[in-house]
Amino acid sequence: MDSRPIGVFDSGIGGISLMRNMIRLLPGEDFIYYGDEKHAPYGTKSEEEILALSLNVVDFLLKHDVKAIVIACNTATSAAAKPLRSSLSLPIIGIEPALKPAQLERKNGGIAVLATPATLRQNKFLSLMKLYGEGAIPVPCPGLMEFVERGITEGEELDVFLNKTLEPLKEIELDGAVLGCTHYSFLARAISKALRGVRLYDGNEGTARQLKRVLEEKGLLSVKQKGTVSLYTSSDSSAAIALMQTLLLKPIEL
Repeated sequence: MDSRPIGVFDSGIGGISLMRNMIRLLPGEDFIYYGDEKHAPYGTKSEEEILALSLNVVDFLLKHDVKAIVIACNTATSAAAKPLRSSLSLPIIGIEPALKPAQLERKNGGIAVLATPATLRQNKFLSLMKLYGEGAIPVPCPGLMEFVERGITEGEELDVFLNKTLEPLKEIELDGAVLGCTHYSFLARAISKALRGVRLYDGNEGTARQLKRVLEEKGLLSVKQKGTVSLYTSSDSSAAIALMQTLLLKPIEL
């Protein structure tokens, strides 16, 4: 058993959506969350830039003696998970678009995959498409995660943006839509409305279960009844921490 904290990071505050799943599944664990708002969004950067930023954040988490690291960002997982696993001995848990579960439930319609441009062009996603991409329609959504970073999860401005971004899908029969960025989970209601109620999928619950499995296998689970959550940001604004705290309590409707 191990009472050290679990480190979690994202390009911003989107990974808080995954934090909610992990806290619910592992209530006795301590978590340290780092949102790299200063350098957000990662999704429009090169893979080399994303890796460098991720390594910098991991250095911060290692100074807090974390026992495992969760990359709560699809884009950063694609760029940094493999290099981190090759250089560190502690568990590295990544997240990926929930294309597999969406594909397993697909009937005759398509599966829209909403993600950042970087996620959609990286090798990890391309490999996922080869396995589970039948009927999948990649939809780059530059600018969408920034709504969450600004604390906007509903309203006319968001609806107008989504209707424009998702316009190519309006005439396509869809069986589901994959939220390929952890930020998008907070926009589920607005996205569902724009896509006329299609079923949404994210990778949060599967990632939380994977973390629990790895901690159990390695004997790293905490014995405490109730853990703590510490929030950090690279931003100079205290508003970022306040927004993280608010989003930890915000209902998500998938």
